Amino acid sequence: MVTEFTIPSMMRYVAAREPGPPEVLAPAETQVPQPGADEVLIRVAYAGVNRPDCIQRSGAYPPPPDASPIIGLEVAGTVVATGNAVEDWHVGDAACALVPGGGYAQYCVTPASMCLPVPRGLSLLEAASLPENYFTVWHNVFERGRLVAGESILIHGGSSGIGLTAIQLAKAWGALVYATVGNADKAAFCRSMGADHVINYREHDFAVEMARLTNRKGIDVILDMVGGDYIEKNLKCLALEGRLVLIAFLHGSKVEADWRFIMMKRLTVTGSTLRASPLPRKAAIATALRERVWPLLESGKLRPVIHRVFPLAEAAAAHALMESSQHIGKIMLEVDPV
Repeated sequence: MVTEFTIPSMMRYVAAREPGPPEVLAPAETQVPQPGADEVLIRVAYAGVNRPDCIQRSGAYPPPPDASPIIGLEVAGTVVATGNAVEDWHVGDAACALVPGGGYAQYCVTPASMCLPVPRGLSLLEAASLPENYFTVWHNVFERGRLVAGESILIHGGSSGIGLTAIQLAKAWGALVYATVGNADKAAFCRSMGADHVINYREHDFAVEMARLTNRKGIDVILDMVGGDYIEKNLKCLALEGRLVLIAFLHGSKVEADWRFIMMKRLTVTGSTLRASPLPRKAAIATALRERVWPLLESGKLRPVIHRVFPLAEAAAAHALMESSQHIGKIMLEVDPV
């Protein structure tokens, strides 16, 4: 391992003292992790806050056995140490990264293959908001959902970080984009980001609206993070050969549904969990993003949307905002921007 930075032995991080509500989060200190042979150590400037972080804090989403128990799945900062097998990253490089855990801390280790350069023209704050959303959307919408130009997509939770990323990428690929949101402000924002039609699910049944808007043809791809009673409605909304991609179950995963729609319409139901995906798959996603998506960020065709930035010590407030669903876009933590 080569080091050119003075790396302390201890660091600040956010600890979940026990499973529970946001208030269980509190600042603490622990040892700085050391990178393995294929890993890099990043001095974290900013970290993203994501729904899985809240679920982990509550005790319902334990990290993989080989991952840091510290919450946090995406960071941006400076590479300060590299493992002896790392060739593509060097001390002093600015990077953003998908991490298996450990993001809510001053220092974080991650496989070098899950790191990406900071897109030209973007700040470290903006770069830290990218990995979790872009890895998730690319894999689920384009690899699993097989969305192509000329098709249509319905994105639930359109004003979330995932939703706004999916809207922008789908439009960039030439798709017709529909989204669901919970209020008029979120609807207007989604339209400003490229959504062609936005449905307020508090005012309209989205299945009825989709039948009307598509003249009963249906939708080619649906990206769903809600689950529950949305699942059967999604099946009804899909067109022939449609694809339903499930990435979360905010309303529950154990449901009764009329699965005959799958046979009658020749549907595909799929999904994935990014954190549990094998490293080679995530490395392949990183390569695809660097080649096909990062140029769109650098050209300004895609842009990150950041709702609010909290100091690391106020992670509990960040989680409370996330769980309120009052935000539009990403919630971020400022860790060590100097």
